[in-house]
Amino acid sequence: MSAWLLRFLAIVLVAGSAFAVEPPPPGLRAPNIVAISPTLVTSGQPNAESLAKLGSQGFRAVIYLAPPTVHDAVPREAEILREQGIEFINIPIQFNNPTDADFTAFMEAMAKLRGEKVLVHCQVNMRASTFAFLYRVIGLKEQPEQAYEAVSRVWTPSGPWKRLMVAQLQKAGIKFDPY
Repeated sequence: MSAWLLRFLAIVLVAGSAFAVEPPPPGLRAPNIVAISPTLVTSGQPNAESLAKLGSQGFRAVIYLAPPTVHDAVPREAEILREQGIEFINIPIQFNNPTDADFTAFMEAMAKLRGEKVLVHCQVNMRASTFAFLYRVIGLKEQPEQAYEAVSRVWTPSGPWKRLMVAQLQKAGIKFDPY
């Protein structure tokens, strides 16, 4: 068996076992839900009913990574969450132009919320899965092969998202090429 195939199988086994224990939170209705850990979930845009139930599910913060003016945004999302005592943070990332400043703001928010149960979402979980991956690898020092599994469940970053991911990993001195 080739070394490449052995490495691939090892990654699949490790990644698969890491995600086998985290089912999606009950009652959360959104595209592409990925429960990374008991305290970190990523998804696409939840509906208003799901947002109204997050407090009873133990969420303490929601980070929304899309502009609040996108077509499927929930108009009162911030209010729905704040009425439950949930912190709401919006980092309005333009999908075709994610920036270093966007990533820095996300890392600062996640550092502030460390230990709290957090939902990170955007429209379809592309922005959220990518930024959560970078946070886990750079901020929490998780293995990139394992952390990338959450991204690959949703998409394969390309264009400006691939460039941003590669640049941030390089700045942190992390060698990883998922492509």
